[in-house]
Amino acid sequence: MSSLAGRQVLVGVTGGIAAYKTPELVRRLREAGAEVRVIMSAGAEAFITPLTLQAVSGHRVRSDLLDPEAEAGMGHIELARWADDILVAPATAHVIARLAHGLADDLLATLVLASEARLWLAPAMNRVMWDAAAVRDNAARLAERGVRLLGPGSGSQACGEEGQGRMLEPAELVAALSAVGAEGPLAGRRFVVTAGPTHEPLDPVRFIGNRSSGRMGFAVVAALAEAGADVDLVAGPSTLATPPGVRRVDVRTAIEMREAVMARIAGADGFVGVAAVADYRPAEVAGDKIKKSDSALRVELVPNPDILAEVAALAERPALVVGFAAETRDIEAAARGKLEAKGLDLIAANQVGDDRGFEQADNALEIYAADRHWSLPARPKPELARELVAIIAERMPLREQHSQ
Repeated sequence: MSSLAGRQVLVGVTGGIAAYKTPELVRRLREAGAEVRVIMSAGAEAFITPLTLQAVSGHRVRSDLLDPEAEAGMGHIELARWADDILVAPATAHVIARLAHGLADDLLATLVLASEARLWLAPAMNRVMWDAAAVRDNAARLAERGVRLLGPGSGSQACGEEGQGRMLEPAELVAALSAVGAEGPLAGRRFVVTAGPTHEPLDPVRFIGNRSSGRMGFAVVAALAEAGADVDLVAGPSTLATPPGVRRVDVRTAIEMREAVMARIAGADGFVGVAAVADYRPAEVAGDKIKKSDSALRVELVPNPDILAEVAALAERPALVVGFAAETRDIEAAARGKLEAKGLDLIAANQVGDDRGFEQADNALEIYAADRHWSLPARPKPELARELVAIIAERMPLREQHSQ
């Protein structure tokens, strides 16, 4: 049986061209067993008619907050209490801003404030708009409150441009909602995961970084979500799309990544440090671009915090702490040394360099625990991530029993 069977899903449609996908979304939600009601913003009606959504949902579509007939029985409160999930698709930059600032100036915004339902947003907008600092700040603020951001995806856009900002496809959105409550091996567990590189600035235009694409970390996040886990992703600079159902916060430096992790780690069942965090950062960042000269440029580097070791050393640490080690030689010795020195439960090591590891679609992992070794041969990173997550799920009960 689908995990959406019997779920009461309120779909909010706002004024973006991606609203043309919403009838298909409603149809797929109902096919998965959900009971669906639809509310529309005034802008949404410029793109799609209420009659269409009434036909696919089987229920009257609401759009007016001050509807005398509905509000005679406090209709918006009734809907707010009815919903198990509220899914806003598409979620425009305007509605994201209004929700981030707690406005209650139309039916949708009022319902969100008056409801205890899970809130999901499927952003859809022009790629430049999605990259705007104000939009990212508003999205990050909502994510910090537990709102689940689904996407956006990357590809061709209605404006003729290419990039991140597309609303995820209806099947992807339904899969994300289905993952919550699914009976996976990690259902009910919460994980914090880091992914991608960090960029440590030298001046306003240059930074020290590495070749990490974030693919492995994002694959681990997706596999954890597939296994039923509730996941917070702390992502270094990356254009990869957020896996469905995952809360994401974007950071740039190791210091920012540490702050984001520590703000989310309390109460987490697991931590997986996949990010390729820079070991060092410049002691001083130039205020202006450093000009080229004929003399050598000397830069003093200072150590960055060791996020993984710090999490493992917490008095109330997660039940399972997993690290990654990218090595160019002596993989086993280096990995086992880090496993013991940092107090980890598992460490996944891979060889990098010579077109292996970073920026590649495939990877291979050697996974070590104090009492066991798993060797996972080369395969696509999503497949590899699922095998790693299966090991994590297997070791989680062992760790809890040991700590009792």
